[in-house]
Amino acid sequence: MSDFRSEKGHGYIMSNDYGADQIQILEGLEAVRKRPGMYIGSTSGRGLHHLVYEIVDNSVDEALAGVCDTINVILNKDNSVTVIDNGRGIPVGINHKAGLPAVEVVFTILHAGGKFGGGGYKVSGGLHGVGASVVNALSDWLIVEIYTDGKIYQQRYERGHVCYPLKVIGECKKEKTGTKVTFKPDSSIFQETIEFEFDVLKQRLREMAFLTKGLHIILTDMRVEDGEKPVERSFHYEGGIKEFVTYLNRSKTPLYDNIMYFEGSKNNVYVEVAMQHNDSYTESSYSFVNNINTPEGGTHLVGFRNALTKTFNDYARGNKLLKDNEPNLTGEDIREGLTAIVSVKIEDPQFEGQTKQKLGNSEARNAVDNIVSEQLTYFLEQNPMVAKLICEKSILAQRARDAARKARDLTRRKTALESAALPGKLADCSDKNPENCEIYIVEGDSAGGSAKTARSRATQAILPLRGKILNVEKARLDKIYANAEIKAMITAFGTGIHDDFDISKLRYHKIILMTDADVDGAHIATLLLTFIYRFMPELIKQGYVYLAQPPLYKLEKNKNIWYAYSDEELNKILSEVGRDQNNKIQRYKGLGEMDPEQLWETTMDPARRILLRVTMNEEAESEIDLTFTTLMGDKVEPRREFIEENAKFVKNLDI
Repeated sequence: MSDFRSEKGHGYIMSNDYGADQIQILEGLEAVRKRPGMYIGSTSGRGLHHLVYEIVDNSVDEALAGVCDTINVILNKDNSVTVIDNGRGIPVGINHKAGLPAVEVVFTILHAGGKFGGGGYKVSGGLHGVGASVVNALSDWLIVEIYTDGKIYQQRYERGHVCYPLKVIGECKKEKTGTKVTFKPDSSIFQETIEFEFDVLKQRLREMAFLTKGLHIILTDMRVEDGEKPVERSFHYEGGIKEFVTYLNRSKTPLYDNIMYFEGSKNNVYVEVAMQHNDSYTESSYSFVNNINTPEGGTHLVGFRNALTKTFNDYARGNKLLKDNEPNLTGEDIREGLTAIVSVKIEDPQFEGQTKQKLGNSEARNAVDNIVSEQLTYFLEQNPMVAKLICEKSILAQRARDAARKARDLTRRKTALESAALPGKLADCSDKNPENCEIYIVEGDSAGGSAKTARSRATQAILPLRGKILNVEKARLDKIYANAEIKAMITAFGTGIHDDFDISKLRYHKIILMTDADVDGAHIATLLLTFIYRFMPELIKQGYVYLAQPPLYKLEKNKNIWYAYSDEELNKILSEVGRDQNNKIQRYKGLGEMDPEQLWETTMDPARRILLRVTMNEEAESEIDLTFTTLMGDKVEPRREFIEENAKFVKNLDI
């Protein structure tokens, strides 16, 4: 059956006899198999996990409709996935338009679904109607089972094609309803990996459970050794997004005990907001539409921020916490140390872009603004102590910001007429085209000296740092600007930080962190990454930040030299060249031990070096944020738990 509604499915052929018949229509799901990236973003690990979310989203939509309270997600031994819910079950009756059972339509026809205003769903996450059919198209095989009216229905598909008509395979209790979908991703499409990562799924499913209060989601991993118990995690939060805020704040010290919670409906937009300030200096606000994360925010977040700024300023003025001659608090001052979740449910969400990363509905802005303004005003009047705490923190933030601005003006690069304001220690490169240039951030002067000698002067700049930089997780803006090492980096990069950040002014398209391959080196790299993540996250998002990989070992034998970057690699080289008395093995403790030639050969020569690009999954931003706070924040207890949980994964322990 040709699917004329899928404009994405046209492939045009140009030839001399170009006529109506030359236009190819990709039959049904072929379009998806041809261009999977268009539907799931990519065919990497990210796209692979997206398949599970698409099926789970359909089950969550049943929970939002109030007809489902448990979802089981099982990772099977053969790396297939099973998703079971106790919703109504996908309809099995004949869809008259297609002349096929409704379930077959859902799994085999693009842009078919119950979410286009037919009255089946008020709100839902999956709105393009491509979810289930896309998963089916990109799977080796998929089996759907439906429990309804005391019968169990089943249908199997292979690479999107129906294997047999929908049939009844057994009976069940009359009251049992729901859908069970098992699929195995197609390895010819997902060539990078078809291994699902338990932790990635865990994060996303936890988020879904927070956003739908009362819903039970159980994730089970059956891929364990024989005799071991399957790994199981269950997520169920009666408090919904209030508990989400508690979870995100667990590594920080809350400023007050209450979690503010506002909810209400306006113009068909259901709004839920939970928030609480903590003692950190960074804001962590996350927004969702119909349970879908919107990393780029949108109208709902704008409405929330407007309401916050306006209400707090009115309160501070009315209660004389701000003097008449003092300027208003900015949104940034009020949101310092805020953890907030803004979740809206809306019938017809307009997203900017297919990736659904930014909400465009104007009614969402008004709805969030009105509900938060009204309920926050009541809250502040009823809790004057809390209100005073927040206002005092915001006024401190305002003063720090002023001090930071003065410091920042000093760090700004001066114009060419004034003396060059590049940091003294920077050995800059001669090429002025950022695309060709890279900067190495090196620890200590000894490694810096070797690197300066070794580098290619045209394109490689070297900035040596003295010791460990400030841990920005525990410091306010004005402190950060006063730190000489950080100031040197900001000036060298040229982008400015925070509000002044402008990526077009970046002077180097590769920022390479080159630290020793030991514990201290890892700690310095972590401090540097914390700084970049907190103040210049765009550099990571756009893929400009790298970690250099210096070798761990040098093997010399009969005047031949090999470098090994891990223990495994060393063993591999040894098994090839033979283990005997002639082997001279050197373990490098630090970059300073290498002479410039060796450093160039192993770590800096673009033709031979190994660089690891630092990436970031925007969908897991709340989890990344939490990890930084856990590892770099003040509280010891969450860090100890983290170490206990992850101790088994440690390699290269420097004892």
